[in-house]
Amino acid sequence: MKQAIALIRVSTSEQGRSGLGLTAQEAAIRAFAAIEGFEIVELFSEVASGAQGIDERAGLKAALAKAKKMKCPVIVAKLDRLSRDVAFISGLMARGVPFIVAELGSDVDPFVLHLYAALGEKERKMIGARTKAALAAKKAQGMVLGNRTNLSEAQVKGQATNSAKAAAFAARVVPTIKQLKAQNMTLDQIAAELTSRNVATFNGGEWHKSTISRLLKSAQTI
Repeated sequence: MKQAIALIRVSTSEQGRSGLGLTAQEAAIRAFAAIEGFEIVELFSEVASGAQGIDERAGLKAALAKAKKMKCPVIVAKLDRLSRDVAFISGLMARGVPFIVAELGSDVDPFVLHLYAALGEKERKMIGARTKAALAAKKAQGMVLGNRTNLSEAQVKGQATNSAKAAAFAARVVPTIKQLKAQNMTLDQIAAELTSRNVATFNGGEWHKSTISRLLKSAQTI
């Protein structure tokens, strides 16, 4: 069985916390791998903007390093999970690590991937241009953009929602932290363990000793 590395990505920390899109991407990759005879030896997940450079995306860098070491390809569900930028795709190809887009199939020529990337980049620019033109037209008609009448109410609701999400996140993660702590692991070791398991933090950042400490303290008040 051929070996491969899987990479899944969402573009915002909100999606990363909720799992929105990540589960579907993993399912698509695993279904593709089963059909094509690939064994997914490791799955990397990241919460990062597709506009970031290759070296700015920790998940992608880790996936590339692992694939290069194992001399196997990186599989993504869709091309835009890598980027919609042609230059980015070209730079990725220059790294010498083959990657496969499950949506397009395993035998797609690199030239075709460039075409798909170019089309995606063009579509993104056209959508942005249309959106700006529509907003400008509404503003020219005297329309007030945004909802300013209930700003304070919206802020209160937003804070309540964030608090609820933080509590739900703590409820999911703290039991695991306590299990690790019961194994006499230090807070630094727990942070490293959660990172190795690809567990996302509440804000989509990195695990640190202070992050673990805050979570344990917040759990005492929930």
